[in-house]
Amino acid sequence: MTAHAHLAVGFDLDMTLIDSRPGIRAAYRQLSVETGVWIDADLVVTRLGPPLEDEIANWFPAARIGEIADRYRALYPDYAIAPTTPLPGARAAVEAVREVGGRTVVVTGKWEPNAKLHLAHLGIEVDAVIGNVWAEGKALALREHGVSIYVGDHLGDIRGARAADALAVAVTTGPYGAEPLREAGADVVLPDLTAFPAWLTGHVAKTAAV
Repeated sequence: MTAHAHLAVGFDLDMTLIDSRPGIRAAYRQLSVETGVWIDADLVVTRLGPPLEDEIANWFPAARIGEIADRYRALYPDYAIAPTTPLPGARAAVEAVREVGGRTVVVTGKWEPNAKLHLAHLGIEVDAVIGNVWAEGKALALREHGVSIYVGDHLGDIRGARAADALAVAVTTGPYGAEPLREAGADVVLPDLTAFPAWLTGHVAKTAAV
């Protein structure tokens, strides 16, 4: 265990560790009801990853983006936490890092308090959670926590990993298939997190032998 105590693995949240689409859909539908502005919530959940304000800008004028984003975040705990489920292998992936003596860090574009609510509700225990960061903006948090492997589903996650000089591990549980993820620079592409523990065991053994 102690031989790999330096290891820190980062995970994205939405569509990497959790399937938040049902909850996000519900939150946007409530936002639509409250504001009287039509929002295609089914379309919204196909493009999770970028900052909330980027999505809000598709439905509201620029002058209202901050106000609407704040309201969405306030609605989120009541509408989005309960319907969200862990993706296959999520808990085992986090535990696999612990089993080799490593630390787990969630680095996500989601507002940090809501990210923590998701993890607490699902009983997924990690060592640190950093929210409100996207793409290359994730690199600072990854570096500060010594993350050498970052796991995500989005092209922005790969950009963040590469900006932090971390190994970019991609899963195809989000909006992209294996080929676009490889083309974007993923070092490893897995179908989902069920494949992660075996990959990590092999990776740790390989690096220990070097």
